[in-house]
Amino acid sequence: MRNILYLPVFLVLLTFGKIQAQDTTLEPVNPPIPERVKVNNIFIIGNIKTQKSIILRELDFTTDFYYDWENFLEILQADQQKIYNLRLFTEVEITPLFTGDEEIEILISVKERWYVVPSVIFQLADRNFSEWWTNQGRDFSRVNYGLKINHDNVGGRNEKLRFSGQLGFTKGLDLVYTKPYIDKKQKQGLAIQLTYADQRTLPIRSSDNKQVFYTNENEDVLRKVFATALRYTYRRTFYNFHFATLGYNRTWINPEVLRENPNYIQGEDNNLRYLFLQYSFRHDRRDNIAYATTGELLQFTATKYGIFNTQDINEVELNIVANKYLQLSEKFHFASGLTGVWFLSRNQPYTLVRGIGYSPNFIRGYELNVIEGQQLYVHKNSLRYKLLDLSFDISRYMPLDQFSTIPFKFYLSGNFDHGTVTDRNNLPENARLTNRYLVGYGIGLDIVGVYDSVLRFEYSLNNQGTGNLFFNFRAPF
Repeated sequence: MRNILYLPVFLVLLTFGKIQAQDTTLEPVNPPIPERVKVNNIFIIGNIKTQKSIILRELDFTTDFYYDWENFLEILQADQQKIYNLRLFTEVEITPLFTGDEEIEILISVKERWYVVPSVIFQLADRNFSEWWTNQGRDFSRVNYGLKINHDNVGGRNEKLRFSGQLGFTKGLDLVYTKPYIDKKQKQGLAIQLTYADQRTLPIRSSDNKQVFYTNENEDVLRKVFATALRYTYRRTFYNFHFATLGYNRTWINPEVLRENPNYIQGEDNNLRYLFLQYSFRHDRRDNIAYATTGELLQFTATKYGIFNTQDINEVELNIVANKYLQLSEKFHFASGLTGVWFLSRNQPYTLVRGIGYSPNFIRGYELNVIEGQQLYVHKNSLRYKLLDLSFDISRYMPLDQFSTIPFKFYLSGNFDHGTVTDRNNLPENARLTNRYLVGYGIGLDIVGVYDSVLRFEYSLNNQGTGNLFFNFRAPF
């Protein structure tokens, strides 16, 4: 059982717990490194709102137990990273403090983020910036705007509440509530999501590996989507997660869309209704989930669309992600990620279409294209060099402690991606890029900023002989 004391008691113990004669030689005291240590107490400071139990859940050690010193240092480093990856703190530091030859106290110091963040939605409705800039002619009508409110630490228990109301190209409402732990052992969690969206301009198919959009003369609503889902989470160990999701989706399609593309949905009318059941396993040991430099991520997902009534849809989708991040030196690291997606049947409703070009699956150099099919394999690689690591203290001008420090990290990257999409239907209008080996490569500049925000500037070429400058708002993998 961990003993959590208040910091004043801790300071008194350190001051008066072991009284010795005054050392007047002024020589530094360097205690020998022990072979093993025992943790007496754990102290946490800086958690103004976050409950201690949320932090203690990430610790791989306990009190009143002896640990090999070298192994214990590795445990502390891993635990410090786990606490940071809760995304509740901007700074985390774990310090062992000796109180005896083989006895230590642990001080965990954290600096909390700003948890309630209202923000204005102003984002492109297209797949990426390059799609909007080049293929859609920088059309500002293709912009979503609205209001978003995120509460990332409801009650100090790492519960997350997200609400967004959106107008513009796609109108919608989205509500998500996540409770990571519902039991005393902090292994089980629940999440619920409600979503509504409608669109007046709709991608109805692809041709020459680009999306084809449709809008009728009266600019009527062409698609309405209502979806809800309940997700159960089981975290058996620190790095392994199991997810089971039961959801319902209802999609209404304007009959004009079906005249333009009779295969847009399956079924006898213009409504697509189905229950879906999804299982996912995730092993996540990344040092930073927003922009990893060491560790690995392995995720497997199986989804069954259509549970009881399978007239509208009866489909199985399998998805695997395997990423590895290697620290080569203080400045260099290498990232490699493999993704595979498989649909078991030959045809899917266009609302479920997958392929390269749809997030998160892409090959650099092909950002302007969508390459659709029933199977895809993508292998992405980046060799990165940390160019700059800066931190600016603006506490003199910023009264909020959560924003008093602005960090920036700049990485130069050399990138090489390759993969393929299998289209079992061999659609001739997209034959230029489907069922072919695709390669993309280039250089980039990645900027990691405050609250782990990421900006990427890349110039990429592909094996079709075309190149372009691309701009993105998240890490590639």
